[in-house]
Amino acid sequence: MANKIDVVCKAGTVSDQAKLEYKGFSKWNSYSSKKNHAAILQILNDSRDEETKDVDRVRLPTLVYVAREKHPEHFHNFKAGAMNALLRVSSEISNAPVILNVDCDMYSNNSNAIQDALCFFMDEERSREIAFVQFPQSFGNATKNEVYGSLRVIDEVEFHGADGYGGPLYTGTGCFHRRDTLYGREYSTEARIDLKQACPEKMEENVHELEERLERLASSTYDLNNTQWGNEIGLKYGCPVEDVLTGLTIKCKGWKSVYYRPKRDAFVGVTATTLDQILVQHKRWSEGDLMILFSKYSPVWYGLGKLNPGLVLGYLIYCLWSPNCWATLYYSIVPSLCLLKGISLFPQVSSKWFLPFAYVIIAELIYSFAEFLWSGGTILGWWNEQRIWLYKRTSSYMFAFLDTMLKLFGSSNTTFIVTPKVTNDDVLLRYKQEKMEFGSASPMLTILSTLAMINLFCLMGLVKKLILTRELGLEYVFETMALQILLCGVLVFVNLPLYNALFFRQDKG
Repeated sequence: MANKIDVVCKAGTVSDQAKLEYKGFSKWNSYSSKKNHAAILQILNDSRDEETKDVDRVRLPTLVYVAREKHPEHFHNFKAGAMNALLRVSSEISNAPVILNVDCDMYSNNSNAIQDALCFFMDEERSREIAFVQFPQSFGNATKNEVYGSLRVIDEVEFHGADGYGGPLYTGTGCFHRRDTLYGREYSTEARIDLKQACPEKMEENVHELEERLERLASSTYDLNNTQWGNEIGLKYGCPVEDVLTGLTIKCKGWKSVYYRPKRDAFVGVTATTLDQILVQHKRWSEGDLMILFSKYSPVWYGLGKLNPGLVLGYLIYCLWSPNCWATLYYSIVPSLCLLKGISLFPQVSSKWFLPFAYVIIAELIYSFAEFLWSGGTILGWWNEQRIWLYKRTSSYMFAFLDTMLKLFGSSNTTFIVTPKVTNDDVLLRYKQEKMEFGSASPMLTILSTLAMINLFCLMGLVKKLILTRELGLEYVFETMALQILLCGVLVFVNLPLYNALFFRQDKG
């Protein structure tokens, strides 16, 4: 159905065959497009029909395709609006107490995932307090060394740690929810799931009448007339990471979550295959997390007394992603420029104050390296992770911070950029070969290239002084500026793929 809609949008017209095959297209007008169309709702399988059975003569459940109405004059609230429309429609179809949320680019990879989730929801001791069961995001197209980084440490370490403080955040996909918690229910000791709860009364309407009624629930004006949606009911509106915000508010009502990673990945999706995709994605994530920090739902004050202090700190890790850009930018620029000018910023090697700096650097690298390998990564994968960490902090996080500040002062509106995952054959081939795809010029790439060239020129300038002019003694330089030389050298080494793309590569990437 989704492919049919894409074809119609590109063609600008609906064939007679499509109108006969799909009822929703009968309402398609000449001006219709992806951003301007009526609600499309079709019941593909009706469980009330006794003839709706599979090859083994087992009755099939009701299957409904829904594409909510979109109109240029009505803000559609992106993913949160889509989820809330599905919540309303499904409440009239089955009103099931448990809901599975999966992104459009992910698929089920483990048939036991539903049973695993229900085990938590039906547990005799803890089921009353569990609002959602979060599975990790896994990617079927990830390369061996994960050239654009990964969520490995977050999935294997941080989310498991959050389980001890009330559970991980809701990441927007691969998550089983209690329906009543999404409706705003407060936690109580009596809040136990009844899988045999009454479904909506048996509907006497025929399929056509039912479709007509359900379409109203997917209209673009429904939220305008029912203002509790997106505020007290359903996913929250007004934030690029509405999933994280929704999970946070649910926990502040007394609920907990569970993180579960089975041996076989439960849900598998598609990861970014170009540098631009990963930077845009992290810009949106970090911008949304910072907006939460400054909103009325901040874990610092909204969660005060409602969340475990450890969980508050866990949320702050992600909320403070973007402000960390300034420290990284400082260490990427100032020490290298001072190195070129012969200005020492750190203690001399012979000084006892050199030891704390050396200890912090070595301990952090060893811990990070061991943590990544323990999580199942490779040595080269860890190095790629450090590179992407630098790129995200000096581009994605900086733009996220600036955009958030502009929004706070009323100079910008909230935007939601969907990260495209479709690539051509050449890009896909380079991705499989683990060659970084820089693509066309962009502000983020300009920042990265500028920083890379600054460090390269500073290091070359130092070498020139040492070899050609001999303005500074070799022993004196290494005694006073060893850490700056090391830092500048590492930054140059990290940027080797960028230098290769700037000066040597002939392909379009």
